[in-house]
Amino acid sequence: MENIWAKLSNEIAEVSAAAGKSVVAVQGTRHASSGIVIAKDAVVAASHAVRRDDEITVITAPGQKVSARVSGRDPSTDLAVLRLQQPIDAPVARWGVTANLRVGELVLALARTRRGHIVASSGILSGLIGGPMRTWRGGEIDQFIRPDLNMYAGFSGGPLVSSQGEFLGLNTAGLHRSGITVPSATVQRIASELLEKGGVQRPYLGLAMQTAGLPESLRTRLNLTASEGLLVVHVEPGSPAEKAGILLGDVLITLVDEPVADTESAQRILRRHKAGDAIAAGLVRGGAMITATAKLDARAA
Repeated sequence: MENIWAKLSNEIAEVSAAAGKSVVAVQGTRHASSGIVIAKDAVVAASHAVRRDDEITVITAPGQKVSARVSGRDPSTDLAVLRLQQPIDAPVARWGVTANLRVGELVLALARTRRGHIVASSGILSGLIGGPMRTWRGGEIDQFIRPDLNMYAGFSGGPLVSSQGEFLGLNTAGLHRSGITVPSATVQRIASELLEKGGVQRPYLGLAMQTAGLPESLRTRLNLTASEGLLVVHVEPGSPAEKAGILLGDVLITLVDEPVADTESAQRILRRHKAGDAIAAGLVRGGAMITATAKLDARAA
C-alpha cells in the first residue's frame, strides 16, 4: 500500500501542476511578481508589485510571453487588473469559498518565476478573522487570512490554493508585514469592477465629524437611546451632505436608522451602499430631531 507521505507528496505535486496553469509571472518593475488568470485576456495581480501601467510583460510558461497594460487598480486592496494584448491559452482560475476555512488547514502558495517556471511554498493557515477587515490603505477585504508559509520574492500576486485545487485568494506582502491573502470574494468583486470601470468608486457623504456626548436632558426630551453622536465640524462643498442640507454643528445620530457613535460605524454603513443610493441621516439640530436624505456620490479610491 502506498504510504501516506508518498500519497500526500503526489497530491501536492498534482495540485501544483493543475492550478499552476492559471498562474503567470508579471514583469511590471525591476523584480517580477505573479498574477492569476481571470479571463483569456485578463490577469489580476498585486498592485504594489506592478509599478508601471504599460509596457508590462506577462509570462505564461517558459518561452511564452505576452504584452499587457494595467486596466485598473485599487491600491486600498492592493489589486490590479492587467489587460493582455492577445488572448492566452490558459485556464481561468477556479475560485473557492473561504467562509468555512479553519486554522491549521494545509495550504499551498503558488507563483511563477521570470523564466516561466512554477514554484510553490506549503504551510498551514495560522490566522483567520471572520467578517470584513479594514486595510491600512483604507480599503476593505472580506476576511483576514494569514498563511504560515514562506512568501518568497515574486510570490505577491500568486494564489493561495486549497487541497481541492481551488484558489482561496491572492497572496500579497503589500497589506501586512507578514504577508496575507486577499480572500477570493474580494478579488472577484474588485477585479470585476476594475475590468468594467477601470477603478473602484466608493460612496461618500463629505463630512468631517468627531464624537460628542449627548446631554441627558436632550436624550430624555428626544427619547434617544444613544449617549453619543457625531458632531459635524466640516461639510465639503458640493458633497452629498451639503446637497442634503446638513450643516456645520449638526449632530449625526443615525444613518439608515442605525446608530453611529464613531466615524468607523458611519463608514461601515456607507460601505454597504453604492453611488446613487439615497440614505436617511438622523440629526440633532437646535435641540430638535430632523431627518436629511443624502443621495450618495462616488469618490474614486
